[in-house]
Amino acid sequence: MSKRYLPFFPLKLAAFPGEQLNLHVFEPRYKQLINECIEESKTFGIPVFGENMQKFGSEMELVRVVKRYPDGEMDIITRCLSAFKIFTFDEKAPGKLYAGGEVESIENIHDSSEEQWQDLKRLGKELVSVLKMDDALDVDLLTNSFELAHKLGLSLEQEYDMLQMPRESQRQTYMINHLERALPLIREMENAKDRIKMNGHFQHHDPLNF
Repeated sequence: MSKRYLPFFPLKLAAFPGEQLNLHVFEPRYKQLINECIEESKTFGIPVFGENMQKFGSEMELVRVVKRYPDGEMDIITRCLSAFKIFTFDEKAPGKLYAGGEVESIENIHDSSEEQWQDLKRLGKELVSVLKMDDALDVDLLTNSFELAHKLGLSLEQEYDMLQMPRESQRQTYMINHLERALPLIREMENAKDRIKMNGHFQHHDPLNF
């Protein structure tokens, strides 16, 4: 895939391909950026910002402007088209208020097996059950690792790792390994919470018979 220049809207999040992201735009530089996206039908990039600017991000398209405010602020709906790798970064794109840089899209390869996906969903369901979230999340309605990652509350660092992976099989393996490590710890934490709830309650104990 060829490199191209994108305007940047850095945020402390990882947007995954296909994900919808709602944003409130209030800074002058980003008002300028989004107005150009409206007028020129162009996309923009969200580089992931942790402690500092990361090397990967997400290309976003503007779906619609939900609300405009008198001062030019906006509520917008965007959608992620693909992940990208950043090759150059300009604090200000030429002649603009906002940042920009040269990027290259990362191909999203759908190569997982049904068996692997079922293994991942089984672990996801176990976590949902342990956390007693069955009513809030139906894992069977999800279709890929990206959807599952957001729903199960991975950290920004973990989501950033997944954003860089071009293959669905890689992402599913990553999540399976994460859940297999995390489930015993989470199960023990939930059991501890149940034990704490019992403390202080009036309980009936049979006295020891000497």
